[in-house]
Amino acid sequence: MSSASAPSPRNSPARVLSASLIGTTIEFFDFYIYATAAVIVFPKLFFPGGDPSAAVLQSLATFAIAFFARPIGAALFGHFGDRIGRKATLVAALMLMGISTVAIGLLPTYASVGVLAPLLLALCRLGQGLGLGGEWGGAVLLATENAPEGKRAWYGMFPQLGAPIGFICATGSFLILSNVLTDAQFFSFGWRIPFIASAVLVFLGLYIRLSLHETPDFAKTVARNERVKVPFLTVMTGHKRPLFLGTFAALATFVLFYLMTVFCLSWGTTALGFSRNELLPIQMVGVVFFGLAIPFSAKLADRYGRRRTLLWTTLLICLFGFLFQPLFGAGHAGAVLAFQIIGFGLMGMTYGPLGTALAELFPTSVRYTGASLTFNLGGIIGASLAPYIATKLATDYGLASVGYYMTIAGVITALALLAIREEPEEPEAIRPAVA
Repeated sequence: MSSASAPSPRNSPARVLSASLIGTTIEFFDFYIYATAAVIVFPKLFFPGGDPSAAVLQSLATFAIAFFARPIGAALFGHFGDRIGRKATLVAALMLMGISTVAIGLLPTYASVGVLAPLLLALCRLGQGLGLGGEWGGAVLLATENAPEGKRAWYGMFPQLGAPIGFICATGSFLILSNVLTDAQFFSFGWRIPFIASAVLVFLGLYIRLSLHETPDFAKTVARNERVKVPFLTVMTGHKRPLFLGTFAALATFVLFYLMTVFCLSWGTTALGFSRNELLPIQMVGVVFFGLAIPFSAKLADRYGRRRTLLWTTLLICLFGFLFQPLFGAGHAGAVLAFQIIGFGLMGMTYGPLGTALAELFPTSVRYTGASLTFNLGGIIGASLAPYIATKLATDYGLASVGYYMTIAGVITALALLAIREEPEEPEAIRPAVA
């Protein structure tokens, strides 16, 4: 039998879902240990110590660098993902993210090398952003392009589960180290351990992904000679409307998540007087509800549609903004726990169907680039400066203004979702491939 007539190798569902899940778990673990360290560690070790508030803001600024790098990573890795294939591109994205994260754990501090320390930190953060920009879209396509009929959102939520799992692992590692080590030990070497230890997870992820076959959808695109020369230009010229609407459809998701994590950790451990050992466990309980809501929302999305599920959740996020001051601002553990459970539960409801919804906006030939750009542009607008803006708002106008900021983001997202056409039951853009 000739190679042209031979059937394409198929990936088993277990292999597909484990590869998409473990990859994003590793990516988000790497990403979140930086987010935690940006609040707890980096202001003290990588920036001048004269003004603690200024050091926190400078540290959060390096946190934002990755979000501006992510669309560049989306365009770069998306090009190769749409031209060469999903598998090889996912491996390269994971390697870049992993190397950048391990390097952070080896960096000298400001006390050792002065201004070079924050510059090296920013460079590594740039590498993290480039890698994650290429990782997310490929992981979602690996799942959805192998999905059986009627289960696209269910398959597409497995990469999304990497977010809560990665967050729990990252936060848990810092919490364990904080309890096992003294403050002096933690700031001397303990904070480096999660960054360096992530190398083990990266090798595991590479091992699983290297055993995969290419997705059937991409193989069909190659066989039909449908690949475009420059996917980025094709998306920017031929798919402007879905790119624009998809970007703002993801806005509320990003604003909500980074207010619930980075801002709440920063504000809670400073203005509200919680210690990190008090607040991190509360956040971890909230993230459990984040994880539980993701598969629930995926089931709803397969039954009632991606857009409808996202729209109703977004309206609830708008209402949740008015609870920011009464719950989080109350300053006691019970109210903050309720705040975290509700907020992270809503996060899971919007995050679960989001990957599938964005992938369905684009045809196979530019789907890696289009979905990745949409998601990461949403990250720039919704997440990159969210902790910074929220800190400024809370400082100048009080916590209620942070809630209004969240509500405004929800209104914008709802309008974008209303402008997106409801997807058909089985759009031609994503064909079922695994029985």
